Amino acid sequence: MVKHRSSSRLSSSSARFFSRKAVPLYLIFIFAFTIWILVFTSRNIQTDDQTQDHQQNHQHRDSRKNLQKKRSEDLDSQLWTPPFSYGLHPCVKPSSRYKEFIESDRYITVRSNGGLNQMRTGIADMVAVAHIMNATLIFKSLVDLTNVFSDIFDEEHFIKSLGRDVKVIKKLPKEVESLPRARKHFTSWASVGYYEEMTHLWKEYKVIHVAKSDSRLANNDLPIDIQRLRCRCAKLVERLKSRAGRFIALHLRYEKDMLAFTGCTYGLTDAESEELRYKPWKIKSINSTEQRVEGLCPLTPKEVGIFLKGLGYPESTVIYIAAGEIYGGDDRLLDLKSRFPNLVFKETLAGEEELEGFTGHATKTAALDYIISVESDVFVPSHSGNMARAVEGHRRFLGHRRTITPDRKGLVKLFDKVERGQMKEGAKFSNLVKAMHQDRQGAPRRRKGPAQGIKGRARFRTEEAFYENPYPECICSSKEHKEP
Repeated sequence: MVKHRSSSRLSSSSARFFSRKAVPLYLIFIFAFTIWILVFTSRNIQTDDQTQDHQQNHQHRDSRKNLQKKRSEDLDSQLWTPPFSYGLHPCVKPSSRYKEFIESDRYITVRSNGGLNQMRTGIADMVAVAHIMNATLIFKSLVDLTNVFSDIFDEEHFIKSLGRDVKVIKKLPKEVESLPRARKHFTSWASVGYYEEMTHLWKEYKVIHVAKSDSRLANNDLPIDIQRLRCRCAKLVERLKSRAGRFIALHLRYEKDMLAFTGCTYGLTDAESEELRYKPWKIKSINSTEQRVEGLCPLTPKEVGIFLKGLGYPESTVIYIAAGEIYGGDDRLLDLKSRFPNLVFKETLAGEEELEGFTGHATKTAALDYIISVESDVFVPSHSGNMARAVEGHRRFLGHRRTITPDRKGLVKLFDKVERGQMKEGAKFSNLVKAMHQDRQGAPRRRKGPAQGIKGRARFRTEEAFYENPYPECICSSKEHKEP
């Protein structure tokens, strides 16, 4: 019994001893297991975090690439894509009220004056005048003056296409060649009423010879069918599709006569400026500085380069130079070429044999420039003029192709700041140039009327020319689009 109790005590004592020892061991085991779980879990969490970070970084890179791609596409669109046209489209078909010509034995001969584009718009005007006065138009009188225009103009196509509008024959019939002719200098920007009054000449004459053809009809307030007839005639010249990728056609007006006529000598040497002062037909003194500040001078080649770069066009842009002989030669183009080395000229597009028929014929080379300018992705004139206006109107008619008209007066202020060191060619300059030309990209708009405050015939000179913007008469809107 004693032994048994001793043994029992020993067992009880051992149990208590092992219990006391087991608790710390158990706690240590639990602690260690917890640490192991914590380390394992943290590794998984870290791995998950790394995976998630990697995925986020990958998504961020994709998002950044997509954003860069979109910005690149937006910039590409801003530089090259035609402005939104609001569903506008050419409409030159006669209306239901249109009266076709009536056969008559009355004839109009015309002396076409000016360069190619003055001739082109003048011919269109005289077709409309012949229709109003119900006369037969003599084609040869329109084109024989230059002896080269007939090589450019598709005579048969011209006569056939206008078959319903006016009778056109190649030369006067023999029986009327010797008859006396009324020689008339029709007034500029005349109305339909004026030409209806001129029909009294038919009482005494069968042939009227018109001394000048350009600007013989008003820009506005003419019957819609007369305006559409002018458009049909003006768009008859066949177009040449010739391009290698996207390109800008730059109408660079920097010829000697142009600078002398405008009195603009900025950027020229003293000797060059002196030379321009003594043109035989120049009869008035012009302040060159005032001309430039008012935006009346053509942009210099250097200024054009700064301007196009400011708009965001890359150095790789191909630029076709539509121009005559640049005053100062190749040296004058060095600043432009340093910014845009890919300059293209007629001589680089065609060989000597191909250009042989054009040599010495300004009208023919002007026709090449005109066609290429109309078909270019972007057209930029360095100065306003007959060709610039005609090309802009033609491009509007063909779908409002991008035509950027420099704000020369505004640009001169920026150029002078750059020259004085008050501004650099950079982001700020570029933003100002883009903002200045946001609404000068050839987007659809109605033709501008005369300037306010000007009365009498002088107001016609301030109007936007019909051939520069034939909207709304020759450009119509679709039903699903609202007019701009």
